[in-house]
Amino acid sequence: MTTVSTRGTNLPRMGGFNQAALLEAIRLGAGTCTRADLARKTGLSAQTVTNAVRRLLEAGLVTEEDVKRQPGAGRPGTTLDIVPDSRFAVGVHLDPAAVVVVLLDLAGQVVATRTAPTPESEEPGAALEVVVREIDAVLDGAAVERDRVLGVGLATPGPIDRARGLVLDPPHLTTWHDVPLRDEVARRTGLPTLLDKDVLAVAAAILWFPASGRPTDAAVVYAGTGVAIGIVSGGDIVRGVSGNAGEAGHVSVGRAFGRCACGREGCLGGVLSANAILANAVERGIDLGAGATDAGASETVRADRAVDGLRALAEAGDPAVAPFLHETGAALGSALTTVCELLDLDTVVPSGPVWDRLGPWLEPGLRSVLDAYPMPGHHPLRVLGTAGDGPVAAVGAACLMLDDALTPRPTGLLLRV
Repeated sequence: MTTVSTRGTNLPRMGGFNQAALLEAIRLGAGTCTRADLARKTGLSAQTVTNAVRRLLEAGLVTEEDVKRQPGAGRPGTTLDIVPDSRFAVGVHLDPAAVVVVLLDLAGQVVATRTAPTPESEEPGAALEVVVREIDAVLDGAAVERDRVLGVGLATPGPIDRARGLVLDPPHLTTWHDVPLRDEVARRTGLPTLLDKDVLAVAAAILWFPASGRPTDAAVVYAGTGVAIGIVSGGDIVRGVSGNAGEAGHVSVGRAFGRCACGREGCLGGVLSANAILANAVERGIDLGAGATDAGASETVRADRAVDGLRALAEAGDPAVAPFLHETGAALGSALTTVCELLDLDTVVPSGPVWDRLGPWLEPGLRSVLDAYPMPGHHPLRVLGTAGDGPVAAVGAACLMLDDALTPRPTGLLLRV
């Protein structure tokens, strides 16, 4: 027997929810919505829309413009649009290879970007100093007052403890154990801060931007120092019981291809991560240049150089590289067909530093597998690119903060008993 808890409506929050719902509709309408349109889209009464829009105008979050009156028409309406520079959000992607910081305006446009190498010492304190320094620099460089900044979104490799703001023990940051990154960044910057996994931040970016098509059921691939697959189901990000959904390094690709760090062959992490690409390319005799094999550089740096080297060889038409990357893309396709069939997804969104540089040569292999796979329900699997400008994980981290601050949450209207 299912136990149902009956909860009433939290009326003091209703006004804020209505404003958030209208602001979201105005943002997605991109300057085309009138008050009458908003009433139709949200189901709110005309008076409720008028009152809530007045408050948004007073707060400087939206602006209005007269619609040009057509001959013979009645009184012209006014269209509403957000004011992009009324609020901002900072997004930080802390990757073992680099710290990337972006500043987004309320429209989700990238205002400024900064990138710095992640300290090779891997000590949490050193990386924290870089994160805070780059946040300060991006705000100072854009001349944005902090009272217009909604906060900072942090995206890191997992596993994390999202509720407590801890980075637990990511495999490629070997000295990190229960690091209170969220609270330290909040303390040092004086800004509200939240923490999430990098692949889930990418999923947030995809859902935030209308240009992405806002898929409701998708597998979001992040290929960088590690590999993860985030899930969007019913238009929501799936986080799992501990907030660490998406770990995909040991998903089988259905073939013996590369040796994973776990010792097995056929793991996705042993195929698509930057380190795996370096190892597999070297095993095939592909010359990636001295930088990729420099014993004086860290493994992460060598792997990053290997990806750049492969791109250069692919662009030059090296005959060994295209088949290698085609097979790598096909291996990713094998993993994704399993995930998409299990969860009945219809969209695949590849992203991350590896895909950004090697995507044109990985995608044919990926599509060859997806297109040939008989999905239940006979629906095709489409491949979408990420939307928006800039580095997607950092952009997604900022979107998480925008989403947290501005997106309407119906559960917030319920009384907790």
